[in-house]
Formats: sequence, structure tokens, C-alpha cells
Amino acid sequence: MGVALEEARAALATGDVPIGAVVVDASGVVLGVGRNVREADHDPTGHAEVVALRAAAATRGAWRLDGCTLVVTLEPCTMCAGAAVLARVDRVVFGAWDPKAGAVGSLWDVVRDRRLNHRPEVVSGVLADESTALLADFFAGHRAAGEGKQT
Repeated sequence: MGVALEEARAALATGDVPIGAVVVDASGVVLGVGRNVREADHDPTGHAEVVALRAAAATRGAWRLDGCTLVVTLEPCTMCAGAAVLARVDRVVFGAWDPKAGAVGSLWDVVRDRRLNHRPEVVSGVLADESTALLADFFAGHRAAGEGKQT
């Protein structure tokens, strides 16, 4: 989770929401890292998880990431939860819960849907306080910056 938090902090430089992700293999070797790049790349799919999964697949030379763990600072959304299922990761580990868009137990539970052909293990709340604080600070800054603007 430490690597994912570093990636999240790096997203701040481009004005992206500070979410970071990392994919590790069964031995703990980092195969791919990612951070939100929606603003930086003008890409609606530029979520940290998607970036990390793409990097891991490129490193492995295969789209199947069985034996791997996706670690992310915020509960994945529906797109990212679906990507984790499709990549066949063994587990999804996340820090902060996302009650507005979370798809790993909050709003939806995509990864444990019995209708799907793969269901990763889920570990939640890892370094949740740090992940939550990073996001809270980011959005508090955005709200404060918006107070001076006229609509």
C-alpha cells in the first residue's frame, strides 16, 4: 500500500484525484504501478487501477494476472472492479471506502457477483486513514479554491 500511496501523491502534480495503485505477483514483486491520469492524459479510463493493470500485463506479457494482487488506495469503481475481474487477479486490496461510487462492497459488489466467472478475494481498510486523509485534503483544497470563483 505504501507504493500505491506514493503514486496517489504523484497524481497531485497533474491535478488528478490522488488515487494510486500497484499490482504485485505472488512473491510481492511489483509488476505495474499506476495513478489517476484522467486530467493529465484527457482519458476517462485513466484510473489508477487500469493504468496499473495495463502496466502489469505488459510486464508479464499476458493479460491474465492470476496469482497477482491489485492494491489501490480507494475502493475501485465499477469499471476498475470489472477490470480486476477480467484480468483474473487473485485479490483486490484497498484502503478507503468509496460510498458514492465503490463497486467492491459499498455501492455495488462487482468482484463478488456470483454470475461472473471469476471472484477475487477482497481485503479492505488497509492504511485507510492515510488514503482517506489524502483524498479529504485534495477535495478540501478544491472546495476552498472554488469559493473565490463567481458562477
